Amino acid sequence: MPLYEYHCEPCNGIFESIRPMREASEAVPCPECSLDAPRIMSSFNAFTFRDGYPRRLPDKGTFWHMGKEVKKRAKRMHWYDHPELTQPKPKPRPTKGAITVAKDRQASQANDLLYRDRWGVDARGFRQPKAAKKRKPARKTIT
Repeated sequence: MPLYEYHCEPCNGIFESIRPMREASEAVPCPECSLDAPRIMSSFNAFTFRDGYPRRLPDKGTFWHMGKEVKKRAKRMHWYDHPELTQPKPKPRPTKGAITVAKDRQASQANDLLYRDRWGVDARGFRQPKAAKKRKPARKTIT
């Protein structure tokens, strides 16, 4: 037997009753005030599965993940974290030690480039022709 919903006007209440289909349109006494209540149209939510995700009917083209609506299907997930629902994790702040190591590395690279430039070697270790400025001898003029 199907389940029908009824609305009682005096007590403004909605209640359900299991009745045979042939008696569905008849009024039912309210459990609160015992007055006859007419039947109302029931509303319900239905889901179907498409692409492995539940989708609500009527279909709006969206997906549902853990009871929340999402626009795109997740390609990759870590555990149950959907990319649209989780906040991005902040980048970790560098420690004092990491900052000093980065400064030392930068200083050593600068020193290395100066050394290589002095000897005419590029960063990969190949000899580079040193572009020497050729000075032309000053012209002597006889007057």
